[in-house]
Amino acid sequence: MNKITLYGADWCPDCRRAKSFLKENNINFTFIDVDLDKEATIKVEAINNGKRIIPTILIKEKSYTNPDNIELSSILGINEIGRVQLIGADWCPDCRRTKNFLRDNFINFEFIAVDENDWAASKVEEINNGKRIIPTVLIDGTLYTNPDNSTLTELLSLNIKKEHKIFDTIIIGGGAAGLTTSIYAQRDHFDTLILEKKNIGGNAFLTEKIENYPGFISISGPKLMGKMEEQAKTYGAVIKTGEEVVGISKKDGLFTVKTKSTSFFSKTVVLSTGSTYRLLGIPNETELIGSGIHFCATCDGAFYRDKDIIVIGGGNSALEEGMFLAGFCKSVKIINRSNQFTASKTYIEKLKTIDNIATYMNKTSVEFIAGENNLFQSLKVRDNETNKEEVISADGVFIFIGLKPNTSPFKGVVELNKSGFIKTSIFGETSVKGILAAGDCREGAISQVAAATGEGVLASYGIRNLLK
Repeated sequence: MNKITLYGADWCPDCRRAKSFLKENNINFTFIDVDLDKEATIKVEAINNGKRIIPTILIKEKSYTNPDNIELSSILGINEIGRVQLIGADWCPDCRRTKNFLRDNFINFEFIAVDENDWAASKVEEINNGKRIIPTVLIDGTLYTNPDNSTLTELLSLNIKKEHKIFDTIIIGGGAAGLTTSIYAQRDHFDTLILEKKNIGGNAFLTEKIENYPGFISISGPKLMGKMEEQAKTYGAVIKTGEEVVGISKKDGLFTVKTKSTSFFSKTVVLSTGSTYRLLGIPNETELIGSGIHFCATCDGAFYRDKDIIVIGGGNSALEEGMFLAGFCKSVKIINRSNQFTASKTYIEKLKTIDNIATYMNKTSVEFIAGENNLFQSLKVRDNETNKEEVISADGVFIFIGLKPNTSPFKGVVELNKSGFIKTSIFGETSVKGILAAGDCREGAISQVAAATGEGVLASYGIRNLLK
């Protein structure tokens, strides 16, 4: 059969997104957890030239590294009308005609060559009483033997004009701020659509333990975000993951939010796209991302169990994630560019109690050094007082030096400050009437989950004021 294998892990946001997409579209697949299967980890590294990148998906023995939903739709033939599969051969004239028709009408389809797949040939014979008649088209599992173009037009509803729902608000970003906005807006009986580029939960989803959210002495980021997502859905929010927004326009009081795959319409828009990790900007950094350089301990820390790692940074995130990694790594070396940590006293005091953490203060990271197979091997640092350089070896490195706002699609749409954060007034109102902002992408925001939920509440009140 047309076997699909997804190599990933439960803590990986893109793995969760891919699994959810396949399940929503009734695609059968086998999930293999790389944390539990060492052979799977080796296979993933072999496929990706030594890099441990997940999800890695095998479809008909061909590998795809972290495909987004648009790519998966194209590969597997997923459309709004349903899944389309075409069993045929390149030498078949009617197969070529069918392929061209589907392409001309922008229909995704999965092409299955009978010459290369014995199961497909057997399926065709079964359908056609022992005869190999191609093309055979499957639309959501229903079989059609050599349908002509007029039949395909009817089957795929190509002659029916699509109607687009106009939402009361579209929320771009599915983190704590976006989810809270949706919960409150839905309670006010406003229809909301959440568009999320990757996985619901934002940066909070990537946090192993949250100890400062009211009502919970300690709770994991995935669990807290899962509760928020469930609550938003319970109140009626529509959530679409894998939708990357590329532009926003306004005409006659109506907003068009354009993604890579389609367009959505609403009366108001809330920007809650959060932020991403900053880079050091030193040699070999971008080349080694995924090959020993990481930005999420919860996501990638499991690859370094009983190994030596480096953590770069001196704030709350660096110390918190460093202590988390120390729980299962052999050793953790924290590199800080100043003489003092900027983290809270609680973290600094707790750091002193952990034996397998060493600190390197007043050191500037100069260069990442690659070893065999172009994997990270060591970090060159320079002492800020003596200018003496040294090389620190480790199996992997995690960078926690701050965040930058995910606002590039909104440049020229709303007013941003010099650092790229969105300027807002009360209730998160931006420079454009009808567009609001909430969470870490907003100027003056506090990078805490509790603060993000509060901003979501304010944004919902902004929606109410605009639509009342």
